Amino acid sequence: MKPINKIVIILAFGAAIAGCKKSFLDRPSTSQISSNNFYQAPADLRLATANLYGGAPWWQFQQPWLLFGDGLPGTAFYTYYGDLMQLYTRTITGQNGLVSSGWTGLYNVIGQCNMVINAINKQSSAAIPAVNKNQALAEARFIRAVAYYHLAVYWGAVPIVEDNTKLVNDPLLNRNTVADVYKFITKDLTFAAQNLPATDQPGRVTTWSAQGMLGKVYLTMAGLGQNGSRDQALLDSAKKYAGNVCKNSGLELFHSYYDLFKTQNNDNPESLFALQWAPGVGYGFGNVLPTYYSPSATINAQKSGGWQTLQPTYDLYQMYAEKDTVRRKATIMLTGDHYSELDAADGGYTATGICMKKHIVGNEKDNNSPTMTIWSSPEHFSMLRLADVYLVYAEAILGNSATTTDGDALTYFNKVRARAGVDPAPMLSADTILRERRVELAFEGQYWIDLVRLSYYQADKAVNLLNTQKRYTFTYDPKTRIAKRDTTTAVPTLPATISSFTLPIPAAEVTTDPKLAQPPVPYYK
Repeated sequence: MKPINKIVIILAFGAAIAGCKKSFLDRPSTSQISSNNFYQAPADLRLATANLYGGAPWWQFQQPWLLFGDGLPGTAFYTYYGDLMQLYTRTITGQNGLVSSGWTGLYNVIGQCNMVINAINKQSSAAIPAVNKNQALAEARFIRAVAYYHLAVYWGAVPIVEDNTKLVNDPLLNRNTVADVYKFITKDLTFAAQNLPATDQPGRVTTWSAQGMLGKVYLTMAGLGQNGSRDQALLDSAKKYAGNVCKNSGLELFHSYYDLFKTQNNDNPESLFALQWAPGVGYGFGNVLPTYYSPSATINAQKSGGWQTLQPTYDLYQMYAEKDTVRRKATIMLTGDHYSELDAADGGYTATGICMKKHIVGNEKDNNSPTMTIWSSPEHFSMLRLADVYLVYAEAILGNSATTTDGDALTYFNKVRARAGVDPAPMLSADTILRERRVELAFEGQYWIDLVRLSYYQADKAVNLLNTQKRYTFTYDPKTRIAKRDTTTAVPTLPATISSFTLPIPAAEVTTDPKLAQPPVPYYK
């Protein structure tokens, strides 16, 4: 993997995506963006920011997003992939390919955002109205903030880079303190919240995207450096921004949890930020999750791929209440489950084993996407959903209390449950909310982030949650409807400690930049 100082210097935008009929994904070529004649009209700004939503900039991060979020916390199990098994067993080294790919991918995104931001500030025509410039800057700063948020929750103290060109003369970087990384994130998101519109083309971020993300970041920051309880002022900020989205955005949860993840419903109003993957692109530009993790080639594009299933653990399976069948079937396949929408032309697909269902969307006919290939699933998977913000709001209201019956907290928490067809909760606790988040957002890269947030102020509890999990595979008998955990092939796992919540910096990066091994320094003087 390329070290960070090379990543952020040698940056070019992803190639244009051909064959896509949606104008949002009709991205310009590298030569167009690098031209001195670009950034001359509002339309140019829209084209430039469109590149930041998917394709090459995000390609390296898509697997780490899923596998960090669900492999590290014991939600997902993958037998034959050594790098993932390191995540699962807590034996991660600096040579881990997923760790390198995640680090490189996120800094690639940041570098792309920096290029757009600096080009708009320095090269855009004076004739472009300020509102258009600020909106484009806000899009880029929102996406940069999302990338830095993931760096912070995975690696803690990381280098903050705003100007790639400065690294030419000074390529060695110190890490910056975690507190300053979060401060940088909130500054970007605050600008985005102030300058993004309330509505835009489906798939584009809005002020509600930024405010929802601000609520989530402030909730995370509230526990940083605390012992047992969280900073009330930061909890209040989380409540303010998440609550504004809940009450004033006019947005509602998509009516069907099961249908929420079908490609026909890409970019529905519940999706506050989703990566915009296009069909018909080659390796290195598209969504590859079904190719790697589908249970069968028969339900994939071109009847190929499906190399090894991503299995849910028994621990996750037990999170689903008896009535929680809609979310369970939309999230994990059990032996005997029938999916009429997968390989529909041949009568659908019946699962022969246990595996992840989310992100398994079927073949090109199922999705009316003739250019879909094994390297380009058309699913626009969300990194921030309205349901997530509802649960953030409920947790911010709960704050440092043991329980709450607050009306707003219960209203938005139970909206999530009502859609799933499960009984409303009469009272909320931290454990209730954490469990709900795990079930609602399973295989969406979120549970590890939730545990890191908990570890900031209740380290012992977070460590204990990892150490008491039932990290087993399991079998399911569709006739008796009984699941049995498999303890005979359990993979030995090192006990978790507080250090388990911070990933190692890739070894190649530290070799190239020894300053990364030094203690972090302040970014804001």
